Amino acid sequence: MTQENFEVKLPLFEGPFDLLLFFIERDELDIYDIPISKITNDFLDYIKHLETLNIEVASEFILVASTLMRIKSKMLLPRPQIDEAGNEIDPREELVKHLLEYKKYKSVVDTFHHMEDTELMKEKRGNLTKELKSLAESTNVEAELQDVTIFKLMTVFEKVLKRFEAEKNKPVHQVIQYPYTIEGQKKYVVDEVKRKQKLSFTELLEAFPSRIGLIFNFLAVLEMLAQQILSIQIGEGFNNFWITKGENLPESTDTVL
Repeated sequence: MTQENFEVKLPLFEGPFDLLLFFIERDELDIYDIPISKITNDFLDYIKHLETLNIEVASEFILVASTLMRIKSKMLLPRPQIDEAGNEIDPREELVKHLLEYKKYKSVVDTFHHMEDTELMKEKRGNLTKELKSLAESTNVEAELQDVTIFKLMTVFEKVLKRFEAEKNKPVHQVIQYPYTIEGQKKYVVDEVKRKQKLSFTELLEAFPSRIGLIFNFLAVLEMLAQQILSIQIGEGFNNFWITKGENLPESTDTVL
């Protein structure tokens, strides 16, 4: 048997008995009447082939190889071994026994693998393997999608929902452009004082009933009091006061600004 034949026909086997069964099935040999010389030579050739490929040979292969050589040597003896009943002992008997047991267990394992593959192909609730694989092939993200599980999908969905609720319920700060400015209210108050000579503070408040209008008017009056553009005249009972002209009140309203 050549090295090229090994490369074509002999893959790496699970164990030495797996290799022996391969030889038996390949050559259609009778497992109860194994040509020990041929199968030993094939087995040793396979080990040599592994060594030429720098593949480490497992110890169980070495053990079976030595067993085969021992059986081969016993069968070459001119005087066969006899048991207590006077029957000839076949040196291959123990090997055949192990091969039959291995073949039986291997058959059971193959059956289990087939059953497992059949079960995996069944459609179950929540089984998205085929759908995810199909989606991955169409979007070129197979590696990522193959790791996706229902739990991961639900986790992501829950996070998206929480983020959506947070965006929906977060406070909205609406910027309102009020029709008031300090400069505008200063001009208004000065015009009213010039027109009326004095202006009741209560009357000024009533002219702008909104809270924002009151604040702008009050700030405008305070600023002009500090600039002495306006002055204060206390009313009776201290419940009211009057806004009058100050020393620095300009002739033109534009100068106030």
